[in-house]
Amino acid sequence: MMPMQLRQFELRTPIASGGMGTVYRSFDVMLEREVAVKLMKRELAEDPLALEQFYREARACASLNHSNIIHIYTFDDFDGQLYLAMEVADNGSLDSRIEKNGRVHELDVLDVGIKIASALDSALKRGLLHRDIKPGNILFNDENEPKLIDFGLAKKAENTEEADGSVWGTPYYIAPEKVKREREDFLSDMYSLAGTLYHALTGHVPFEAPSVEAVVAAHIHTPLTPPNHVAPDITHATSDALSRAMAKTPEERYQSYDEFIMALTAARSQLLISQLREQNTPKPAAAVRGWFRR
Repeated sequence: MMPMQLRQFELRTPIASGGMGTVYRSFDVMLEREVAVKLMKRELAEDPLALEQFYREARACASLNHSNIIHIYTFDDFDGQLYLAMEVADNGSLDSRIEKNGRVHELDVLDVGIKIASALDSALKRGLLHRDIKPGNILFNDENEPKLIDFGLAKKAENTEEADGSVWGTPYYIAPEKVKREREDFLSDMYSLAGTLYHALTGHVPFEAPSVEAVVAAHIHTPLTPPNHVAPDITHATSDALSRAMAKTPEERYQSYDEFIMALTAARSQLLISQLREQNTPKPAAAVRGWFRR
């Protein structure tokens, strides 16, 4: 496409497209820096629900300041065209890495988990729940830092009752209490994050079934298969941390993000120690002699 000017932003090439609109790699000619500009579909401007979701995303992200939450620069209306300008994070998503590699390395999964849990804790301290944690909503920038995006379903933490009886979230990662239309809180986001990490770690969603309805029901009724039963090379500490964060009842999960982060950090430390030991373990003499013969 030819570059298009939108106030001080020069839209250059599309990065991604979704139900709400299209994101373009752009250039801020005033500050001379690359940005991402999300244009809302014009037809959605007449939809009050879509409009509310777009405003919610903009305001929620703008109210937060965390290195692992996508940073919003501005939100504006230009000749009837609503748009968001934000930092660029176009080095793929966690979803695309799962699709490309089948599984994501355990150390990388733990790093993502620790950082996104910290981001969710920061949002919670400002009274916000994300409510749609999934691999597609975790992007990476050029420095490979994970960035949490899409606060379109975010709600105030003290206002978590579903007044209209609707259930929002992605079926593969949705917390059981949300399915049962019970009160949701930060533990519901924790469950979804753990489910997301489970998928990245094992290459399988936590519950697989032939229909969406069966998947949703499994979150309530089917016992979770521990990650290290799906992939035996996963360490016990990592498997146990994710299994506890995905307990059926919120009371059985970690009762704070700090607890969850501590468990993930401990698992990461144990993994690094075991890898270091493997590297420092002397090779058997027979293997060394064979190497010299080659």
